[in-house]
Amino acid sequence: MSNSFISCTMQKSVVDKTVVKELDIERYLGTWFEIARYDHSFERGLVGVKANYSMRPDGKIKVVNSGYKGNLSGEYSEAIGKAKIPDPLNAPGKLKVSFFWIFYGDYFVFDLEENYKWVVIGSSTDKYLWILSRKPQMEKEVYNELLDRLKKRGYEVSDLIKVEQKPL
Repeated sequence: MSNSFISCTMQKSVVDKTVVKELDIERYLGTWFEIARYDHSFERGLVGVKANYSMRPDGKIKVVNSGYKGNLSGEYSEAIGKAKIPDPLNAPGKLKVSFFWIFYGDYFVFDLEENYKWVVIGSSTDKYLWILSRKPQMEKEVYNELLDRLKKRGYEVSDLIKVEQKPL
């Protein structure tokens, strides 16, 4: 068995994790509604999920993620964390987020609408993926366009869970 055969058969499909080249953090601040996400333990069963970003006095970003357990009238759940941009000049779309003391996870801005109406977030791993919007509902055409873009990046879009949201 040659080495090239082994590497080809063991290699996973490559996912494009390219991030945006520019990110105006002031425009990014505020409330985002979760439209869809990959399933993961820390949000499992949550609906009406929102993320709110604001500046902290120390220059980091305050992150408040909230939602309801099971249904829109379920128990309210909230997690407060912080974010930072380690390399704002060369990689403004690569943030680090922490909800657990000093442990930071990747928060990569893959795609961002020019007027900051929607954003696609991922990570250095292909296990995390979110579609967020400034409004609790997203137009079907826009959502389908984002799914097409994610497919081209190599993501399995059938694994996305659409998140129920309260209308404004």
